[in-house]
Amino acid sequence: MSTVVRHLLDLTVEEHTLTVPLVWGDPADTRTMDIFASVVSREGGETLPFLVFLQGGPGHEAPRPFHGPASPGWLDEALAHYRLVLLDQRGTGRSTPVGDDDLGQGSSVVAEYLTHLRADAIVRDCEAMREHLGVDRWSVLGQSFGGFTTLAYLSTDSSSLTDVFITGGLSAVGRHPDDVYALCYDKMRTASEKYYRRFPEHRDAMRRLVDRAASGDIVLPDGEIVSPSRLRSMGSALGTDDGWQTVWSLLERDPRSNAFRHDLAHAMPYGGRNPLYFAFHESSYADGHATRWSAERTEPADFRDDVTLFTGEHIRSEWTETVPAFQPWRDVARELAEFEWPQIYDADAIAASGATGAAAVYVNDVYVPLEYSLETAALLPGVQLWVTSEHEHNGLRSGPVLSRLIDLAHHRRIR
Repeated sequence: MSTVVRHLLDLTVEEHTLTVPLVWGDPADTRTMDIFASVVSREGGETLPFLVFLQGGPGHEAPRPFHGPASPGWLDEALAHYRLVLLDQRGTGRSTPVGDDDLGQGSSVVAEYLTHLRADAIVRDCEAMREHLGVDRWSVLGQSFGGFTTLAYLSTDSSSLTDVFITGGLSAVGRHPDDVYALCYDKMRTASEKYYRRFPEHRDAMRRLVDRAASGDIVLPDGEIVSPSRLRSMGSALGTDDGWQTVWSLLERDPRSNAFRHDLAHAMPYGGRNPLYFAFHESSYADGHATRWSAERTEPADFRDDVTLFTGEHIRSEWTETVPAFQPWRDVARELAEFEWPQIYDADAIAASGATGAAAVYVNDVYVPLEYSLETAALLPGVQLWVTSEHEHNGLRSGPVLSRLIDLAHHRRIR
């Protein structure tokens, strides 16, 4: 283990690196990996309680703390109440990362390795970091997949948690991934029609773009020949507060321009920087099931017939053939699609956890559907629920969501 202390203006950042087992609970497996976390405090806040942030994804590292202006945007609010622990989840950032260089070991070896990077293992890493810091209990802020991980935390180690704060991350518990992705199509249908009501002329613009994609006429800077399904995935931007602007800008641009090609590459979900996000994403909804390309299998008939309907985080198996960044991961992704993922949530344990805190549920969330979030919220009567259409899935980054949740949790305690 190692610890480094840095000072960034009025922030103190302690950098901690721990070596932990790859496979928790199996002493016979001697493989290890490093887990990295930054512990951030503001001058005068050195004795505040700890709040560990669990990033969305899966497959993305935690944000890096900067001040003036604060980054992430909710940093100041967090540091007014807590010392913040920014954990790079296993496989990301300065924890032992997963990348293209690993593929030389063979697809089966890499696929097996990735099966040990799920939320339950991230919980064990959190516990190791908590013990390393000498903390009896701490609070958790889980964004999106980080909220899923928080539910896994409540399934096994709720006694380590003071408050839980969840933003767009109340995952379906005990549901098949097909149920979730089918409902996400419903959300994207609603988001698509809402967009076209506002900009009706863009429906024809989208049809023309799909025709160009079908003819192989849209080529990105990295050489990707954009397929119609990849093009439609730019609708993922509609799941953010200002994402309609991204879609609007693309549909206004000349598709032959450099600006269009570069902006489209940036707008589509999944990419080469974080291959784990693509290869591993559907597993985040696999609570005891194999996914077998769930999003692809559950595509409704109207999405097949109407090419103007946008998609969100719906992955297609064909992308392992058509997207240069994903082609090296083809066999790994295919093996993971057939893997029978063990159950990760314990509904009885979650209900018995006595968890307190607050959760933001976004009415129009196209990634984490409202209906299943409310089902899961019913297991957590001590967690104050804020159901809002004021923000989309990125509300934590775009608005004062954390301050609202802290206020809700605090007011419940003092009643």
